[in-house]
Amino acid sequence: MNKKSFVDQPQLFGHPYGLYVLFFTELWERFSYYGMRAILVLYITAKTMDANPGLGWSNLEALKLYGWYTMLVYVASIPGGIIADKFIGQKKAVMWGGLLLVAGHLILAITALWAFYTGLGLIIAGVGMLKPNISTMVGGLYKDGDERRDKGFTIFYIGINVGAFLSALIVGYVGEKIGWHYGFGLAGIGMVIGQIVYAWGQKYLVGVGDFLGKKENPDNAAFDRPLTKIEKDRMLVMFLSFFLIIVFWGAFEQAGGLMNLYTEEKTNRMLGGFEVPTSWFQSLNAFFIIILGTSVAAFWYNWKMKGREGSSLFKMAIGLMIMGFGFLFMRFAAQQYEATGSSAMYWLVLAYLFHTIGELCASPVALSFITKLAPVKYASFMMGAYFAATGLGNKVAGSLGEAAQGYGELTIFTGIFGFTILVGILVLLVLKPLKRLTHGAEDLVVSAH
Repeated sequence: MNKKSFVDQPQLFGHPYGLYVLFFTELWERFSYYGMRAILVLYITAKTMDANPGLGWSNLEALKLYGWYTMLVYVASIPGGIIADKFIGQKKAVMWGGLLLVAGHLILAITALWAFYTGLGLIIAGVGMLKPNISTMVGGLYKDGDERRDKGFTIFYIGINVGAFLSALIVGYVGEKIGWHYGFGLAGIGMVIGQIVYAWGQKYLVGVGDFLGKKENPDNAAFDRPLTKIEKDRMLVMFLSFFLIIVFWGAFEQAGGLMNLYTEEKTNRMLGGFEVPTSWFQSLNAFFIIILGTSVAAFWYNWKMKGREGSSLFKMAIGLMIMGFGFLFMRFAAQQYEATGSSAMYWLVLAYLFHTIGELCASPVALSFITKLAPVKYASFMMGAYFAATGLGNKVAGSLGEAAQGYGELTIFTGIFGFTILVGILVLLVLKPLKRLTHGAEDLVVSAH
């Protein structure tokens, strides 16, 4: 990375202009992705003879495809990271990933089964190229020891959720009420806007995300040399943290699958004389993040300033347990459904609230954690590995949704609640030896989460 980029970058609200370019690029990318995600299983399970016809698959078939698709979306981040590290750099990888996403989302607007599978395949490839590399570029805007890095990731994370919030309302409504393929097409238009923003903002990303393999690059020595003992220890901690990531997203990603179908089929969605569209509940998580993001960040900052434990691993474990408590409310919802034949919307609202607080404790921290610990030569690869762990969590989420078709939602929600609490406690018990293996990397940055 060109070190001049740190001092030459113009500032806005205390952060480099480049942060806001990446903020809006990711906002529109997430608009397209989460808009499509909000209606995907609903489209797959919609009857072929409905006024708004879908594929007519069973819930089990839809959740199986959802699990594989969402897993592959994130697992593709590994080859996406390798391509960036070894061949083209993060900046070009984001550009190519965005172009693949534009093609994938727009092809989904075509009413044909070949277009459905082709579109999903292009989206998998596009997210794999874009997602790990744009996150790594955010970290690259700040030099080592810059206390603004974690705050920058919070701003970036809010951008993700502004896109997710708008997409669930807009794409969700268009897909459910006007036509599924109109919704998919609208998601594609959002991605086009994101690409335009990224292309326009290249002047604010000079020296950020460039290919490190060039001989004239000042970081070439760090790129070529073998890993040190400290770097190997840090890599080990990152790989161990991925188990926590898999558990977290395996529970959290019930939102787009099992909880989405539960909302459609078993929740009383009448509000006065208006039936709330199922896809709108997908906006709750993003809405709560926008509202609570800065408050949760301020809490952790004050917690750290009082000299209390504030490492990333600690926050990730606490976040997992808080998110797990959301499934206690889903358990109550399932009990109510079994007793009365319908469950109230407020259980979903409470579940998404706790899921959001847990996510704010864990997910932005995990992104920053990877950029702190990853050696420069493996920066994109390790970010890709993080998203691959997220993908495996998504596959676990799909498998749990499939299991619910046989065992029932009550059993699955109860099991998720208990297991997430147990894993969080286990991480807290082994926190000290894991922190020692980071060799003080966490102390380089004053955490803001």
